[in-house]
Amino acid sequence: MATRTPNRITRALLGPALALGAVVGLSPAPAHAAVWSSCDQWGNTALNGYTLYNNIWGSGAGSQCVWANSGTNWGVWANHPNTGGIKSYPNSKKVINRTITSLGSLSSSYSVTVPSSGAYNTSYDIWDTDYDYEIMLWVNHNGAVGPLGSSQGNVSLGGHTWTVHKGSNGANEVFSFLRTSDSSSGTVNILPILRWIKDTKGWFGNETIGDVQFGYEITSSSGGLDFRTDNLTVSSS
Repeated sequence: MATRTPNRITRALLGPALALGAVVGLSPAPAHAAVWSSCDQWGNTALNGYTLYNNIWGSGAGSQCVWANSGTNWGVWANHPNTGGIKSYPNSKKVINRTITSLGSLSSSYSVTVPSSGAYNTSYDIWDTDYDYEIMLWVNHNGAVGPLGSSQGNVSLGGHTWTVHKGSNGANEVFSFLRTSDSSSGTVNILPILRWIKDTKGWFGNETIGDVQFGYEITSSSGGLDFRTDNLTVSSS
């Protein structure tokens, strides 16, 4: 199981900067009728209440370009070498900025088209506003990738059954929920997962949830692979 390193985009743009070693080669974006595209390492834009990030943060990365028709319909072409270590986490982010107890609901629907080769996971990456805690929800994965930390067993929450892992990367606690079978579309009720961590396990308190990100944590995609988010919605009340 590969050791997971956390998504760096929030820290790179909004928080304390961590050391980054990526040297990024630029390649032309694939042909899409997109309203925005970027091959820049930290390329980003705001669309329809979401923020899109190219987010190439890992060492040994290759080329990657992100395109978007909207904040909820977007994709990425990536050509990262067949080596270990996470190279990137292209994602779409929705800002919540609500405490867990003040939320009446927090849910998301997704529909993706992902390659059958390469090493990656399709995941939500959820952060508190202080970046002390990271909650990952893997809806599918392929190749030699794995979560950080030790297994805490299985739990059924938010409409899915997950294998839970708990660990730390030295900067923050990481709670990873891996769906027990791969899914390319569905709805996740996120709030019960947060309440389970808080109330049932006591792993954190009444945290303020800052960002809900959704994207592709890519380790390798040699030769160039397409990842497409056909639809994504994040809603809260």
